[in-house]
Amino acid sequence: MQHRLIDALYNEAMLLADEARDYFDEAGRVDREALDPPVRVSFSCESLKVTTRLMHVIAWFLTQRAVRAGELRASDALDPGRRLGDAPSTDQAVIDVLPSLARRLVEASIDLHRRVARLDMAQDTPGMIVSPALSMQNRLATAF
Repeated sequence: MQHRLIDALYNEAMLLADEARDYFDEAGRVDREALDPPVRVSFSCESLKVTTRLMHVIAWFLTQRAVRAGELRASDALDPGRRLGDAPSTDQAVIDVLPSLARRLVEASIDLHRRVARLDMAQDTPGMIVSPALSMQNRLATAF
C-alpha cells in the first residue's frame, strides 16, 4: 500500500477526531441543549458512533504503521482482531435533523470509515487497485 496515502488518511483521521472531540465535548453542548429531547438523544448517540468509527480507523492505521516499522509482520495485520472494526450504522433521517456541524462530522466519519474499509479489503487481494488515483500514482512511481 502507498505509505503516503496511509499517512495522509491517518492525519485526516486524527484531525477529524480532534474536531469531533472539540465539538461534541464543548461547542456542541449549546447545539445539543437547543434540540428537542428525542433529537438530543440521537445527537448523543451519533457522537458516540462518530467516536467509534474514528477509533476503529485510527487503530487500523496504527496497525499499518506497526507493520511498516517492522513491529508486526504483514500477516499479523490480517488477523481478524487487527482488521478494521465494523462501523455503527446511522439512519439518514437522523443525520438530517442534526445541527449542521454535527451532521458534517457524522458524514465525514462515515466517509472516512468507508475509504479505509476499501484499503482494509485490499489487503486480502495482493495487487488489487484500490482507486483510479492510486493506480495513477503507481504508474507514475514506476515511470520515474
